[in-house]
Amino acid sequence: MSKSQDAKKNQKKAPVKTAKEKKEEKRLKKSK
Repeated sequence: MSKSQDAKKNQKKAPVKTAKEKKEEKRLKKSK
């Protein structure tokens, strides 16, 4: 549980997209 919380904190600090987020974006663009 603590790991997921740390990940969320890191995401807020650095708005850098992770590989997962990039994949999601590509999928959304394709679906559109």
